[in-house]
Amino acid sequence: MTSAPIPDNELERIMNLADFDLDYTSQQDSFKDLAKLAAKVAGTEISLVNLIDTYTQWTISHHGLEIDQMPREDSVCQHTIMGDEGFEIKDLALDDRFKEKFYVVDDPNLRYYYGVPLKTDGINLGALCVLDNQERQITPEKAELLKIIADEIVNRLKGIKVISNLRSRLKEANEDKKKVAHDIRGPLGGIVGLARIISEQGHDNEIEEVLDFVNMIHKSGHSILELADEILSNNEPKPLKGDEFNLSLFKDKLEKLYQPQARTKNINFSVIISPDEAGTPFSKNKLLQIIGNLISNAMKFTPAQGKVTVHMDIAHQEDGEMLKIKVSDTGIGVSKEGIDNILSGNKTSTNGTGGEQGYGFGLALVKHLVGSLKGTMSITSEEGKGSVFHLSIPVDN
Repeated sequence: MTSAPIPDNELERIMNLADFDLDYTSQQDSFKDLAKLAAKVAGTEISLVNLIDTYTQWTISHHGLEIDQMPREDSVCQHTIMGDEGFEIKDLALDDRFKEKFYVVDDPNLRYYYGVPLKTDGINLGALCVLDNQERQITPEKAELLKIIADEIVNRLKGIKVISNLRSRLKEANEDKKKVAHDIRGPLGGIVGLARIISEQGHDNEIEEVLDFVNMIHKSGHSILELADEILSNNEPKPLKGDEFNLSLFKDKLEKLYQPQARTKNINFSVIISPDEAGTPFSKNKLLQIIGNLISNAMKFTPAQGKVTVHMDIAHQEDGEMLKIKVSDTGIGVSKEGIDNILSGNKTSTNGTGGEQGYGFGLALVKHLVGSLKGTMSITSEEGKGSVFHLSIPVDN
């Protein structure tokens, strides 16, 4: 098997992609006009907008071909991200790297490929590619137009990232508002209570001036308490925001993303959640990247007929609510040395049970992202019998 091409800056590249924190299944409408435009410019039947993570090529928008994902080692775009210019294959069927791929030997029987890297800050996140089942010609003028479209795709990706960051900052501001409301309730409650006592004593002493003054304090205190209650009520749980998941939605999302990989390798994949906590909201910050890499890694090292299972629950602890996640498999397992390398953040790589190429950066990325969320990760494994990854991540991260 031909070695998979790996950019020199691969760890930086996948960390940069993870920082966009994208849900790969929900971007179709954001880029479909640009995907269609790329095909029209190139004169091809098909165009795809692809992002490439450690294990998978995710098609976030497509024109002319219904496809959502494929293993990274099967993609042509993995070669496009190795350079800064366009990458062209005149006939995929005549190229030893691609002639046996499913999209060449079976429908849609692709032959022509031209790809342009999606570059941000000097890092290639993926590629815009145009394809056809017959030879096409990309003139220098068309190549330049495709580069312009690729730049616009990157600009939109950056815009999505900015909006996501603004939502996070708004959430923090709302939390600050809630804290202020709580903080003022204590002293104001004391003022109202003290005013009531003085007022009651004032009747016995018949100090009219004091009573009038105290009554004013009493009324003002109640007004501010009502304002605080209003602020607090505005922060009561509401339907999920754009930056939140609950266990039920997260389960559906993971099944949609990774059942295709499981079916391809004939693996039993399931996601199990606590029914009591199914509706509890939590921040989805980086979770798809973290759990997705663990699932892909588990499938990589689990043979056909094996199992990959994700368990998720919300634990209520003294120091706050924690998202508890366990990803287990019946694969080949990890040695003690391998576990130590993963937990120390060192990258290691071997080929999977189905011959999948090893990239060695997925678990290093997981370790980095879990740490950035102030979470913890532990691993238990027995060689030949599978592995279990345990994660504990603060719900409000």
